[in-house]
Amino acid sequence: MATTNTVKFLRRFSGILQKQQALPLHKHNSNLQKRTFYLYSQEPFHPIPGKEPEHCKAAEAVKVVQSGHRVYIHGVAATPIPLVEALANHGIESNLRDVELLHIHTAGPGTFAQKEYEGIFRSNSLFMGPNVREAVNAGRADVMPIFLSDIPHLFRRRILNLDVAMVSVSPPDEHGYCTLGPSVDCTRAAVQNAKTIVGMVNKNMPRTFGDGIIHKSHFDYMVEGHMPLPELSKHELDLLMVDLPLSDDYVNPSEREQKIGKSIAENLVTDGATLQMGIGNIPNIVLKHLHNHKDLGVHTEMFSDGVIDLVENGNITNAKKVIQPGKIVGAFCVGTRRLYDFLDDNPFVVMGDVAHVCNTAVIAQNPRVTAINSCIEVDITGQVVSDSIGNKMHSGVGGQIDFIRGASQGLDGLGKPILAMTSTTRHGQTKIVPDIHKGAGVVTTRAHVHYIVTEYGIANLFGKNIRQRAYELIRIAHPDHQEELEKAAFEKLNIMPTP
Repeated sequence: MATTNTVKFLRRFSGILQKQQALPLHKHNSNLQKRTFYLYSQEPFHPIPGKEPEHCKAAEAVKVVQSGHRVYIHGVAATPIPLVEALANHGIESNLRDVELLHIHTAGPGTFAQKEYEGIFRSNSLFMGPNVREAVNAGRADVMPIFLSDIPHLFRRRILNLDVAMVSVSPPDEHGYCTLGPSVDCTRAAVQNAKTIVGMVNKNMPRTFGDGIIHKSHFDYMVEGHMPLPELSKHELDLLMVDLPLSDDYVNPSEREQKIGKSIAENLVTDGATLQMGIGNIPNIVLKHLHNHKDLGVHTEMFSDGVIDLVENGNITNAKKVIQPGKIVGAFCVGTRRLYDFLDDNPFVVMGDVAHVCNTAVIAQNPRVTAINSCIEVDITGQVVSDSIGNKMHSGVGGQIDFIRGASQGLDGLGKPILAMTSTTRHGQTKIVPDIHKGAGVVTTRAHVHYIVTEYGIANLFGKNIRQRAYELIRIAHPDHQEELEKAAFEKLNIMPTP
């Protein structure tokens, strides 16, 4: 016999279902089956009986976008460039006005952000890439400070409702299922929220496992767009990194970056560690020095080609992980064709929704979480600037704090939150400063910071007071700037920095 508590629970659950069923449907193309937000709470995106997408050319599909619409554009390696270009043409030809475009960093020229499209489109970056920086800093486009893990909440909580989502997908399989390929990230949530979904089918898109599986019946329009995925060179990969404008070499790692990567690998990464790494010179160098490590795991918002050699060498096994053991977990990837071939139909890799992948409570369950991120400058108290250079916006908050915090809260107490940078800019200016530059924004607060690494050493700020932090940071600053930093610290703190 059911207990009183069980009966109460069942009644309450039944009431919740009735309320959900009573919610209004999205407005939608009258010729197509309507759907509710709650349809997408199920895994995977199941078939909708009797519904097929309308197959058409890109120029026809983008006509669904009207003035005043809010449109989501799939990003990174999955950017549907032909759709984006067709949308730009549609904006001019149809005299559109005030179309908001939401996206993380996108590949391609970013035509919609060019000056002649002002008033037609307004880009709103959730993480900014190189193709919109000029527009943002000129006031023609916007950037939203937000944790990567929080972006799906904008859509799922209906804070930002989407009229249209434009995404790239792998071709449907024999059962009608496509995937979002190398970029699931916040795109899954965007597709869940959008009233109209336009899919660009690309036979070059890798078919991936995880949260990006979606049945073709959920698309309203499907366009053929068979193009090679953007293959980013080392130079282009670095353009995505927050430290590029202050690095020494745009193409090859500098001697200083080599020293930093080697130091992190040898001193801070242990066997059985769960790695989070971005892309760029320093993370790639760290990976190159891990060929003697055992049972490494990967749980990260993004990764690139650097993990492949470690997988093939047997260093990355994911055997010790708690969250999805035996699997590399990521949210998006960007790199070369070798990376996309590695992803294709590979059950060793799971591409997930960033609300899960970058959830600190999820991250913290893995063993020895070692999070390695880059930054632009650090003041002597430990405040970290990662998204801006003075008043100029450069990138975004991204997953840095999600993983810095996840590592520091690791349930085994063995996590290592790491921020790495060269000690000076390519012009010789110190990156460890008495005060952050005017207008720059703090991404990682001094309360979040643990390890700061430069070519001159490793500073662990956790458990240190302001005086001790200043001492540790000055110790790893460039020798040419240490004396001036000591004087500035004394003037600021009214005491000499000491250990």
